[in-house]
Amino acid sequence: MLTGVKFTFLLLLLPYYILSQQTDSTVLKIGQMIMFGFRGTSVDTAGKFYKDIKEGKSGGISIYEANLSPTNTSENLQILIKTLQAASPVPLFTAITQEGGIVNRLKTKYGFPHMPSAEYLGKLNNLDSTKYYADNTAFTLSRLGINVNFAPVVDIYMPTNPVLGSRERTYSVNTNVITKHARQVILSHNYFKVNTALKHFPGHGSSTTDTHLELTDISKTWKADELKPYRQLIKQGLVSSIMTAHIVNDKLDKTKNPATLSKKIITGLLRKEMGFTGVVFSDDMNMKAISAEYGLKDAIERTINAGVDVLLFSGTREGVNSNDASDIVNIILELLKEGKVSMTRINESYIRIIKMKHNRNNL
Repeated sequence: MLTGVKFTFLLLLLPYYILSQQTDSTVLKIGQMIMFGFRGTSVDTAGKFYKDIKEGKSGGISIYEANLSPTNTSENLQILIKTLQAASPVPLFTAITQEGGIVNRLKTKYGFPHMPSAEYLGKLNNLDSTKYYADNTAFTLSRLGINVNFAPVVDIYMPTNPVLGSRERTYSVNTNVITKHARQVILSHNYFKVNTALKHFPGHGSSTTDTHLELTDISKTWKADELKPYRQLIKQGLVSSIMTAHIVNDKLDKTKNPATLSKKIITGLLRKEMGFTGVVFSDDMNMKAISAEYGLKDAIERTINAGVDVLLFSGTREGVNSNDASDIVNIILELLKEGKVSMTRINESYIRIIKMKHNRNNL
């Protein structure tokens, strides 16, 4: 007779078993490791993006403002997400970056509720206020069909940081304040069954340049305290996923691999030393810190072998070649054939991804 724990475990592994019985199971497993953004406010069911979703070549979508129609925004976005979810053989991660303040896709001009910046909430330092706004955000995402929020930011505050501190995206210079408010954001999202992703590991707050535009080295400014929010929240069992930073930090990896591409940082530090067992998302692989410094195949190989589970491609960044999910799947299949990426490594990520989807009742 099966115990409750064993039965739950078998349910968790059921999608894994089903896929393993199919001739194209490798493609489906690889597809779970890919997340794409796309242009347009509706789904073209005759288009390549929809076809890739239907064939299981993308395990998730990332929503941007470019996907929001100027009128009937909520209704149209719900239809878009439901259409893609219905097409996918495995439930999709449907993600968005809804931090608050400047970095909001769901703006008030589209009829969505106001969400103040992390800096504002950190200075106010009132958990009731943080809970109020985080509840509003999580409820809004849930009703739209969005199940991952790439937030909260747990980087330290530095006013000179061109992409974080100067844009009010960080709570505080005090890591205890960061942890306190990030914890509440996570709890609010958990209540509404929306996943969160702490970012940007292993700390981007002290950078002086922007990884969207160039390779960023924080070796001289980074401090070990920047890991504290991750350590504390992982220890509390609250972290389902983490997003990497495309930053170079030779204090953590002497080879100067960007963190997203660094096995020492992702597998060594985050997984083995800090004990994190959840899903690791890359930051956008189309950002120039990666796309201008590494060939696509090389970057994918390094990222997977580093221990990243889901590779995010915005699909909307100007000046970057527009690859589709099939292209990425084919590259990973080539890497498997060449022995540069192992099937064991693919299976590790696949199981972590399926577990995260299962835990939010998406399976």
